[in-house]
Parts: sequence; C-alpha cells; structure tokens
Amino acid sequence: MTNLVRDVAAAVEENPTATAVGFRGQEWSYERFWGMVSQFAAGLQEAGIEPGDRVAVYLPNLPQFVVAFHGTLHAGGIVVPMNPQYKAREISHLLADSEASVVVALSDLVPFVDAVREETSVEHVVSVGDEAAGTTSFESFLAEAGTEIVERADDDVAVQPYTSGTTGKPKGVLLSHHNLAWDARATAELLPGGVRPDDKFLGVLPLFHIYGMTVTMLATLFEGGGYYPLPRWDAEETLSAIEAQQLTVMHGVPAMFNDLVNFEDAGEFDASSIRFANSGGSSLPLEVMNRFETLFDVELYEGYGLTETSPVTHANRPGERRPGSIGRPLDGLDARIVDADFEEVPPVESGPVDEEEVDLDEITGELVIHGPNVMQGYYGLPDANEEAFTESEGKRWFHTGDIGYRDADDYYYVVDRAKHMIVTGGYNVYPREVEELLFEHPQVADAAVVGVPDDRRGETVKAYVVPVPDSGVTPDEVKQYCLDNLAAYKHPREVVFIDELPRTTTGKVQKFELRERDESADAETDAADAEDATGATDETDAEDATDARDGGSR
Repeated sequence: MTNLVRDVAAAVEENPTATAVGFRGQEWSYERFWGMVSQFAAGLQEAGIEPGDRVAVYLPNLPQFVVAFHGTLHAGGIVVPMNPQYKAREISHLLADSEASVVVALSDLVPFVDAVREETSVEHVVSVGDEAAGTTSFESFLAEAGTEIVERADDDVAVQPYTSGTTGKPKGVLLSHHNLAWDARATAELLPGGVRPDDKFLGVLPLFHIYGMTVTMLATLFEGGGYYPLPRWDAEETLSAIEAQQLTVMHGVPAMFNDLVNFEDAGEFDASSIRFANSGGSSLPLEVMNRFETLFDVELYEGYGLTETSPVTHANRPGERRPGSIGRPLDGLDARIVDADFEEVPPVESGPVDEEEVDLDEITGELVIHGPNVMQGYYGLPDANEEAFTESEGKRWFHTGDIGYRDADDYYYVVDRAKHMIVTGGYNVYPREVEELLFEHPQVADAAVVGVPDDRRGETVKAYVVPVPDSGVTPDEVKQYCLDNLAAYKHPREVVFIDELPRTTTGKVQKFELRERDESADAETDAADAEDATGATDETDAEDATDARDGGSR
C-alpha cells in the first residue's frame, strides 16, 4: 500500500460532488475538499516541509483540521495532533519532543505557541480564525496550485499523537500509514452493511484524539461518507445537529452518552436518523447503555482500543453483542489474557460473570495485543518500548495495562486498569464494579471511585459522586446503598459530592486529580483518619474481619 490519503482520493474520484465535510450549515464537496488538501500540501512544500517532517495541528474540530491533517500526509509529512485545551506549558513538551517545524493553530491559541517558540523547532505558524501577528492565515498558506501525493511506505509514520499524560509526561505514539488505514477499514466494516456513501458521521469526538481521528474522520472519508464536526461537546447542540443534518452514525465516550440520557429535554429531539451508535474510550456503565437505548430506540455498542493500537482492537457487532463485554477481537488481530509470567489465563465458560460469585484474581490477567494496528513504538523512548512489548512465539505483543478475562466464545471483559485496582485489607477491589453500582442509583448522575491511603487497611475505597440536581440525596444514603449491595470491604468508606468530575477531553476521569484532593485534605480529615487508625471500629470493620477469616486475604 501507499500513502493512506489515496483511499480518500479514490472516494473523490467516485463521488466528487458528494459532501465530504459539513459544518454549521455549510458543506464542502469531495472535489472542493480535495483541492484544498492538495493546495495545503503544496503550501507545506513551499515552506520547506519534506517527507518525514512533522506538522503540529492545534485546532478544535473544524474543517481546517481535516484539510491540514490530510494535506500534511499528502505532502509526506507526519501529523502531530495537539489538544486545543492545552496551554503553553503543556504544548511545550509536545512541540519540543516532536520537533515539529510548522504549527497550524486557532488564532486564539497562537499566544501559547509564541510563548514556547524559542524552546522548539517551530519555524512557521499558520493561524485559523482572526488575524494573528507573526502568522500566516490558513487561506493565504494554501498554494495557488496543488501538488501530487508523496508516496510513503507501509511502515512509514503517518501520525504521532501523544498519550493523555494522566499518569506522567505524554509519550509520542508512532502510528504508520498501514496501522491507521487497516484500523479505519476494519472499524468501517463493523456497521451493518459497512459505512455507506450516504452515511453522515457526527464528529464530536476530538480529532486530536485517535478515536475521533480514525473511527469517525478516516472511516467515513475512506468510504465517501460525510463527516460533520462539532468543535465542542454539548448535549443540546449535539442533538440539534443530529436532528437538523439527519446524521446516521454516532461514536462517543461514556461521559457523552451519560450526558445525553441526563439531559432533561433529550426526548424532544428527533434522533431517529441514527442507525449506529458506539461507545469507546473507557468502560460503558450498563445503566447508561440501557437508558440510552430506551430513550433513543437504537442499540448502543461497546468497543475497546488504545492510542497505541490505532485505536480499536475489540468490538461488539450487530447481532453479536454481549452487554458488559468489549466484544471480540477484530478479524486479523490476536488478543490474549496473560498472567504475570506471560502464561495465558484459561477462559471462563460464559460471561459476564457474577463478580460476587467468583474470585476475579483466578480468572483475570492483563490484556495483550498483537496485530497490524499496533504502533511502531514510542518516539525516542527505548526503555518505554522495552516495557511495552513482549516477544513470544514469534509475535510482538503490546501490553495494554488493562485487567480482564475472556469467555469460551472469545468475548472479552475489562475489569479495570491495573493501576486503578484497590487493595484494601488484603482484598482486591475493582473500581469499575463499584462505579457500575453507583450509576444504577437513580439520584447519581456521575461517579468515580479511587483508592486512598488508610493506616489500617493499606487502602480504602472512596467515591466521588455528582448527584442529580435537586435530588436531595445525601452522601450517607449513597454509602448505605453501596453497603446494601456489595461485600462490606468493597463499599466506599467515604462518599464526596462534587459538581463535576475532572475529565480529559475524551471523557476519561482523571483519577490522579481526585487523589490529589485527598493529599491536600485539611487537618480535621487527617485527625478523623488517625482516630480510625487507633482501633476504632464500626459494623463494617467487623464484617471485613469476618470476610477475611472466612475467605482469607487475596
């Protein structure tokens, strides 16, 4: 294969007048879109960009992002997508690490680029929107005439996104033309009948993130469909766009679907045009899935993937769905559940299992992946690459860091991130199980569970809850609800109400921020913890002791 933009070029030839990109009432045909892509590529060449050079795209979901992305690849360059919510300090590492020489930025974001420019290799800044001093406007950057596609090899890097950095400094992920093209085609085939030329994709997933980039933008443009970006997430604006444009496909993250089912006027919008909806990015609570399907009368599928795998590795398919599962591996991809010695963990007979009836430690292990969508590696980080991969049986397996199990029918189930598991009093507690229960509470709008230090138990369970407005529910009532429905050692010892959970742009809860709140807790809370550690017990402590005597610590 060659440069992955040739797949888009084929769609241009087949349907030149069809809509490629629609944005707030305006539509760009494939012919017009492709002309701008070619002109942008020529502009890069005039600016000195050569094959393999990096171009940073620092934009929200706008048509200019789609043009700059494809134009960079068209010229043989490497796209470095950057989160438009990042400020100067955050983009400094991305620009310096990637050595990007051109930045395409929203005019409002140009000052952040200017603030770090001396620390980077940036030579040209292309601005989108209002005029910005010291930059070239996007329109002026387009060359008068286009240029030919620069051919690239299968394993040449096409895109260098950065990991979200929720646990450390973001790492540049090297994804090749083949990685991305393979995954885009594979995910397009998951829809009933595949992606069709008359499909219209809602583009609310951020394009700087691999999920929005591959599964929405690339998958639809490869097949000649229409891509309709929205620059920010808003439940009402999303429903309005679906109704007005008769959009047919929605990919999102659980937080988005949760917002939709909690939006009080959701039922007033006509979303009947949606023929396929899918959730990824993090675990989808079953309660959210059920409420979405009841409200909008369309099945909501769940899949799984990572930035390092372009991203999708597993998916539920129409007619082949198991709620609670991330689905089966994509065709042509290998997956395993392995223990600490890299021995494969046997599957359970059927899933999902009742987590109260089984010992999860007996059936779970780490999910590892081998396939054509797995990254080339992390940019300039040999130690991280060594840690990320294991060679076994002639294959290079990527460690996902996620803990799960599989059943005899090859459906996979993710229990939690390994780093999120809570060990309390010798017992393992998987936050997702507690979070699933919290989502079932009718007065809970959002929730996250973390482990916090505890002198007696090592760690204990703490829940941060966003209550439904004006519900009147109290933290003690939520705590008791968990105690009534979970083993005593699993229930949150503390429930804290907050207005909003800290999330990344792609909807993942930033649990490290929640833990940092505990580290800065006031002296009164510390004193209460100390009193508990001296031997004060309550009914649930006694139940913990009984559990430990009966079952032993794990």
